[in-house]
Amino acid sequence: MKQLILIALVCFASVSQAQKFAYVDSDYILERIPEYASAEDQLEKLSVNWQSEIEEVYQQIDVLYKKYQADKILLTQEMKNKRESEIINKEKDAKELQRKRFGPEGDLYKKRTELVKPIQDKVYNAIQDFSNEKRYDIIFDKSSNLTMLFSNPDLDKSDDILKMLGYK
Repeated sequence: MKQLILIALVCFASVSQAQKFAYVDSDYILERIPEYASAEDQLEKLSVNWQSEIEEVYQQIDVLYKKYQADKILLTQEMKNKRESEIINKEKDAKELQRKRFGPEGDLYKKRTELVKPIQDKVYNAIQDFSNEKRYDIIFDKSSNLTMLFSNPDLDKSDDILKMLGYK
C-alpha cells in the first residue's frame, strides 16, 4: 500500500513539473488600455447623471409629502387618499427607475457590457494566444479572487500581454 502511494506521488510530481505556469494581472493590463479608461469614464458620467435623475424624483416626493403634511388638516378623507396614493405611486416610480438604471439587468449593466466586455474579450483572447504561443498550461489572474501568497515576478506575463495588444 505504501509503495502504491509513493508511486502515485512520484507520478504526480513528474507530471506537475512538466507543466508551465504563469500569471497575469488583468487589472494592471486594463488600467493601461486607453479605451478601457475611456469606457470607465463614460460609465461614471452616466451613473452620476442617472443618480441625479433619481434624486430629483425623490426630492419631488419629499415636496409632495411636506405639502400633504401641511394641508392634511384641511383635506377631506377622499383628498387625503388621493394625495397618499399619488405619493406612493411616485415612490414606486422612483424605485422602478432606480431598478431600471442600476439593477442587475439595468441600463448601467447593459452599457458596461457594451463598452467594457469587448475590451475584456480582447485581453482574454491575447492571453489565450500568448499561452498557446509560449506553451503555458495554466495562466492565473492575480487580480481575481485567487489567493497568491507568493508570486515570482519572472512569471508575471502582464507586460507581454500588453505588448501583444500593442500598448507597450
